[in-house]
Amino acid sequence: MRGLNAYHRAFSAVLTLFVLVAAFVLATVSPARAGENTFVEVTPNTAQAGTRVNIRAGCDNANNQQATVHSDAFGRVVLRPDNGFLTGAVTIPGNKQPGDYSVDLRCSNGNTAATTLTVLNMAQPTKGPATGGGGTAARGAGSLLLVGGLAVVAVVAGIGMFGGGRRRAAGS
Repeated sequence: MRGLNAYHRAFSAVLTLFVLVAAFVLATVSPARAGENTFVEVTPNTAQAGTRVNIRAGCDNANNQQATVHSDAFGRVVLRPDNGFLTGAVTIPGNKQPGDYSVDLRCSNGNTAATTLTVLNMAQPTKGPATGGGGTAARGAGSLLLVGGLAVVAVVAGIGMFGGGRRRAAGS
């Protein structure tokens, strides 16, 4: 019975972790929506001054016409039709002060939408420390670590169930 309770606790912990990760991902990706199909989103929505951001928008039934986006973070950008959306890209000036900036969409049909772009302006080192070649560093290891951690938890829970069942069988 104890093995079964341990299994349920482990399963509950894994399920809770999965729900929290899914909620975080969904909360950080959602675009700002003004109407049924009018929205604007900036990717990434937190960016270092001097970097390029992508803008994607929808103007309800006017996605086949240009629209404009304006922000104090980068000025005015014209969005053009692209596979059912309106898209564009712009580089945030390198000397832009850090802060939250409104990004305002104005569609040709009169619809509007807004979202927020957070600009960071952290000093960039001119040269990194001399710590080696970095040959063992991997890109995108965060997702791999998460999946690996979940797999380890699942294996441990399975071993706990299997081990608990063998003890009961041996005690019978």
